[in-house]
Amino acid sequence: MANKFLDFFRMGVPNVEPVPADKVDKTYKRLRIQTFLAATFGYALYYVCRLSMGVMKQPLIDAGLLNATQLGIIGACLYWAYAIGKLVNGFLADSANIKRFMAAGLVLSVAMNFTMGILGVSAMNGNMANTALFGAFAVCWAINGWAQSMGAPPAIISLSRWFPLRIRGTFYGFFSSSHNIGEGLSFVFVSAIVAALGWKWGFFGAALAGVLGIVIILLFLHNSTESKGLPSIETLAGEPQPAAVPASEKRAETRRLQKAVVRNPGVWILAIASAFMYMSRYAINEWGIIFLQEARGYSLTEAGAIVGINPIFGVLGTVFSGWLSDAVFKGDRKYPAFVAGVLEAIALVLFLFGGPQKWVAILAMVLFGVAIGVLISFLGGLMAIDLVPRQATGAALGIVGMASYAAAGLQNIITGLLLDSHIVDGVHDFTYVSFFWIGSAVVAFLLPILNWKRKQQQID
Repeated sequence: MANKFLDFFRMGVPNVEPVPADKVDKTYKRLRIQTFLAATFGYALYYVCRLSMGVMKQPLIDAGLLNATQLGIIGACLYWAYAIGKLVNGFLADSANIKRFMAAGLVLSVAMNFTMGILGVSAMNGNMANTALFGAFAVCWAINGWAQSMGAPPAIISLSRWFPLRIRGTFYGFFSSSHNIGEGLSFVFVSAIVAALGWKWGFFGAALAGVLGIVIILLFLHNSTESKGLPSIETLAGEPQPAAVPASEKRAETRRLQKAVVRNPGVWILAIASAFMYMSRYAINEWGIIFLQEARGYSLTEAGAIVGINPIFGVLGTVFSGWLSDAVFKGDRKYPAFVAGVLEAIALVLFLFGGPQKWVAILAMVLFGVAIGVLISFLGGLMAIDLVPRQATGAALGIVGMASYAAAGLQNIITGLLLDSHIVDGVHDFTYVSFFWIGSAVVAFLLPILNWKRKQQQID
């Protein structure tokens, strides 16, 4: 039974009729764009199921159900489970049927959001103690973290299996907009639901968005070119063919390449840099709305709309960054990544210390969105997979993802503790938290300088 379950998720040997030679090009381009769109929008809807909690922090505090420290711990449960899952699932996804793998993760994530909505109804009706709600939320959010880790590796591996190297950066940039689309939907769509119907309904709205993502993935994400009767991506792209490996030995060869990637110091430098970037990124995603509510006096709807500007402009950053690095810098990502890192730090200073004027907060979120859009694309994945063989893409992503989300979880706990330990007249003081967030952004753009002369790893 266990073997049948595992076989369901394995890539397997293609067993389809080859596409006729005169239809190969047209079929390849059609299925390639379907896969790209499914990966992008499917992963965007993953994000809605991940960030729903960030919209509900202030209503939960106002209702007296949870405090900032408890919310920080719940958020950390997701990110730490995600960190471990990102490493494990990144390695597994290299040999997986990515359609089934990605869809299964979103099914589990939808189930957790729906369950938390049910728990919320029970708590509001007085049928659940606050401590029980805290424990149940922490467990459900940890399971959601593991489920979320099944999204990015198969989505990004789909780009590696379907796109030539010469345009991979461009389409990776387009794909990275999925983060921003998902964040924007979370902040605007979920905020509107919570403001209109109450915090518990935010979970139901997120679950509904996830169901749409499952349908998109199952209908339009394709496992590999070979699985659809097409030649390998190397053949289609005119790239050098990898050494022929018998089907029975492919798994062992993948494991050998993955072990070499684990020993690559360049990947670890990028992983640590991404970790600090994710601290500052999720500081805004998780706590930006409550900052605007408490420190600036905005309503939930206003705060959600302002923070929602950040992912909208993040789309510009991700799309433009991939094209720019391919077309102008010929695949060299280091200079645009450095500039984006500096811009992110400036945006945080403006947001946190720029005063109460609404236009200042809006400008800060515009700049932050563009900068984070570039950094998610580069530090969060593309610079790492540029350093490793195509067959070990998932391993590199797993290492970077593990570090990134372990740091995001740590940020949540540190932020919650700092806020609860600095309360003035019943309101959280964000001064110390602000220095913590800005410092993380500065470290994130300085570390990758150590990699500026490093080349792609060659494994014999």
